[in-house]
Amino acid sequence: MVEPKDSLALDQQVCYALSIAARGVVAVYKPLLEPLGLTHPQYLVMVALWQHGPQHVKELGALLALDSGTLSPLLKRLDTMGFVSRQRSARDERQVTVSLTERGVRLRQDALRVQEQVVHRLGLDETELNQLRHVLKRVTESVASASG
Repeated sequence: MVEPKDSLALDQQVCYALSIAARGVVAVYKPLLEPLGLTHPQYLVMVALWQHGPQHVKELGALLALDSGTLSPLLKRLDTMGFVSRQRSARDERQVTVSLTERGVRLRQDALRVQEQVVHRLGLDETELNQLRHVLKRVTESVASASG
């Protein structure tokens, strides 16, 4: 006789699986980003800027799902490191545009190697990675629409 699954068992919790997986993936990135002088959140800011070009802080926050209280110190540190520059808009001083510096643009070449190593260390093939991204995107969209 098969016993029914306990829906409150730890291994049945989606939040548990996502939390453990997220920490594990970030841990894979950490030693690869250290030589670049980046933390994982700083790396994500750089990835967004490499992909989308200069962004207002508000737009960057929306792309990364980060509030300004979290994003501002990341941007300040990246600016201090010489990877980005922040410029206030002449038309609206409340708006700050974040742009890559030449050093920030050059850093992209080193980051390409990071991504290759992460994919290798995760041990997933391209199909599995695409499926994982697709499912996670659906989860994120569902959560966003449920929270209004």
